[in-house]
Amino acid sequence: MDVIAQISNPKRHWTRRRILILVTTVLSLAILSLLRLEPEALRDQLLNSQPGLYPVVHVNDGDTIIVQLPSGEETVRLLGVDTPEVKDPRKPVQCFGPEASLHTKQIMAGQSVRLEADPTDSDRDKYGRLLRYVYLPDGTLYNAELIQDGYGFAYTVFPLTKLDQFRQLEHQAQAAYKGLWGACNVNVSSAIKQTAGPR
Repeated sequence: MDVIAQISNPKRHWTRRRILILVTTVLSLAILSLLRLEPEALRDQLLNSQPGLYPVVHVNDGDTIIVQLPSGEETVRLLGVDTPEVKDPRKPVQCFGPEASLHTKQIMAGQSVRLEADPTDSDRDKYGRLLRYVYLPDGTLYNAELIQDGYGFAYTVFPLTKLDQFRQLEHQAQAAYKGLWGACNVNVSSAIKQTAGPR
């Protein structure tokens, strides 16, 4: 019956065939364009296309980035972590500051990130910077990674929901002499730890 209908209405059959050819061609071209990408580039492209991610347009230092939000560019200070200074005009460049800054630049270059506020902390600091947890597209909490790998200290001056986690990561990094813990003398005499020159 269907064959008879197609013979009696060849125009309808031809239209369906054209649509099928068109859809198949478009899908084939899309697959071919994806196959031309290197596996890492394809993964990064897929990860960075997630909704709720905002592109990083500049890295100021180890713990401060500039992100493009729908409302415009915003400076974001990473919550709960403090990396050695490289740009504070009141202080010399601190031990492991350049390394922390370079590490963040390498991780954040061309990256998009998800931002999360902490309900126990303020929205902005006294300089007007957004205070946020910064997540990479694969779900990594970059604030925690900086502490874990010894690029920064847990910043324990203000209350945070992740404070205990960050303190634990700092103890582990210190015990393993990771990053600044192995490279620098550390001044722990105040609530805000500082590197005090190379070991």
